[in-house]
Amino acid sequence: MATRPLTPDDARVTARSSFAAAFFSFVFPGLGQAYAGAWERGLAFAAPPILVLALGAGLLLRYRLEVLGFVIQPAILVALLIFSIVALAYRAVAIVDAYRVADYMNGWRESGRGRLGPPRRRADPLALAGLAAILVVLLAGHAMVGYYGMQALDLVGSVFGGGDPTAGLTLVAPTASLAPGQTPPPATPAATTAAAPVATVTPTTVPQWNGTDRLNILLVGVDQRPSEGYFNTDTLIVASIDPATKEIAMFTLPRDTVDVPLPPDSPARAVYGPNYGGKINSLCMAAKSRPDIFPAGCFGTIKEVLGTLYGLDIKYYVEVNFAGFQQVVDALGGVTINVQVPVIDDAYPTDKGSLTRVYIPAGIQHMDGTQALIYARSRHGSSDFDRGQRQQRVLLSLRQQTDVGGLIPRIPELVSSLKQAVHTDIPVNLLPQLAQLAGGIDMSKLRSYVFAPSWWATEIRSGDPRGYVIEPKVDRIRYGVREAFADKASDIALREKVAAESATTWVLNGTGTQGQASSLAGYLSWNGMQASAPNQKPAKTPAATLVRVYNGAETRLPQTIAFLQKTFGAAPTLVNDPTVHVDVIVTTAADTPALQAPNAP
Repeated sequence: MATRPLTPDDARVTARSSFAAAFFSFVFPGLGQAYAGAWERGLAFAAPPILVLALGAGLLLRYRLEVLGFVIQPAILVALLIFSIVALAYRAVAIVDAYRVADYMNGWRESGRGRLGPPRRRADPLALAGLAAILVVLLAGHAMVGYYGMQALDLVGSVFGGGDPTAGLTLVAPTASLAPGQTPPPATPAATTAAAPVATVTPTTVPQWNGTDRLNILLVGVDQRPSEGYFNTDTLIVASIDPATKEIAMFTLPRDTVDVPLPPDSPARAVYGPNYGGKINSLCMAAKSRPDIFPAGCFGTIKEVLGTLYGLDIKYYVEVNFAGFQQVVDALGGVTINVQVPVIDDAYPTDKGSLTRVYIPAGIQHMDGTQALIYARSRHGSSDFDRGQRQQRVLLSLRQQTDVGGLIPRIPELVSSLKQAVHTDIPVNLLPQLAQLAGGIDMSKLRSYVFAPSWWATEIRSGDPRGYVIEPKVDRIRYGVREAFADKASDIALREKVAAESATTWVLNGTGTQGQASSLAGYLSWNGMQASAPNQKPAKTPAATLVRVYNGAETRLPQTIAFLQKTFGAAPTLVNDPTVHVDVIVTTAADTPALQAPNAP
């Protein structure tokens, strides 16, 4: 460092503590030298860290979240570790130098000016002990920084490796069962399976998102039991983000969904035909057992198949196993969730294979990892729609409540949990861009879709050899995905609630206008009602659109009645007539709006 040598003129009349000088330079390089009276020397030591801090503050104020994504790049983490070592050496030199400068200046004060040099002073044992303590604390602080840096490097390498979590897992076909949620073996013809050659998954190049197209990421929750050869993808959520509007939509497909279309060029079509015949949560195991017809492997295959169903290009996946999920939630200190509907499940399966009763009351609940997993997975006593909504609510609550500053004491525990729980093929070099996108997302505009019966799919509880299954209405699902950012969130929610009530409805043509009743029935069906237009004329033409609700159906159709009132601007008339076997009859009139379903079934 180019500074002028100390001269007798730099001496100060008042003695300065060498220990205090060392401590001040521990707080910030150069402060100790300034305290001892060597201002120019202090400024020289302070200038480099001031420039580094100014640069860091400028980047943080300008880019904020992007800086975090940039910092956790492996090359940057290594560079920061090296920088920490250099900073340690620099600070140690500044501390020792401040101690010696203070001691040197005190020597001049004691000897007076004009002599050839300061006298030899006896070292103060207490000051030297204090200097040693300061250096130990400095070393410990940088060692801690290095430890956290190595933890981050290890975490990034484990989570973003894009490896196959099923590697080394010997899959055992589960026993077929008729119970909801249980998964029969993939429907692969035996002759084809026996003839299948031994093959390995062909590594594929992970695509790079261009920053402008709609970004689609598959979120997978896995029920993984290595001892049983069990690897079912029971939670499948696709998060779709529009980078232009910063809006996000989440699409959940129930795990019992069957007959999902395979990609047109998939080799699996030679075995299964156009659709995958098994439950969607068994697709990963099917891909694992038949790499010859599913060359993309477990998660690559799921991305391709769901991408075909939704009409989306799903670029990346993030996989979380359920056991690791519990650990992550515990490492975060739990999660607070607004339970909107009580959860009652008299047959929740335990890890030991037995069943237990679960009750989670409505209201604000703070949950640990085990409770949060039960809340997300419980399915008896509720619908697939409700279950999908709960899973999305857990993810959103975790995102909103994560406090980066509060995580620091929990880093070792959190890193250990994340390494076991999470895998993804998102390229690390894309993280700054993703962090910038995530920071701008308006969560108040979240669009939530759960493709559950009866509007999005058909539920089959018995008579199917695959057990309890859900058959998707593919055209409706594709329309919903395509129009996800055009539909109003309130309309989406009302449509799905109306569908859950499954009101049977007739539309009678009261005006004689050709096609009016069938067009209106199609519109009501599109919005969730089980509507039809029988070839039947009303007894008389009403003056205004007439909506009749029969035989007490209003008690179980509150959402349907609200929808009908909103659509026709008329309160329904309640009628008791045991000869009528439908819930609602709508009779058109001159004021009936011309309504029809969109260009989708």
